[in-house]
Amino acid sequence: VYANEAKIRTCGVSADDLTTHGAVSEPVARQLAQGIRQRAQATWGVGITGIAGPGGGSEDKPVGTVHIAIAGPDVDVHQRYRIPGNRAQITLRAAGMALGLLLEQL
Repeated sequence: VYANEAKIRTCGVSADDLTTHGAVSEPVARQLAQGIRQRAQATWGVGITGIAGPGGGSEDKPVGTVHIAIAGPDVDVHQRYRIPGNRAQITLRAAGMALGLLLEQL
């Protein structure tokens, strides 16, 4: 989910955490993974949130900042990455990293 309202509605992300930490943050990535797992009644959930560019970055969260979380049976992991490249490269690499992180948990 992209829009903050959809994060709240679809995955149960805390509006307070969105305000306090921002959409691109560890708490939001973890809530996305947990929320989609619960909503889909799935064994595993994956949450990815980041800044793929070309704009939108800041000194604290530059373009390429990505948070990935995996939620599963007795598993709740998170990784923060700084991925180089353009928007297409960042999104493709982030998806691959998320699958890799999920595979590590399996």
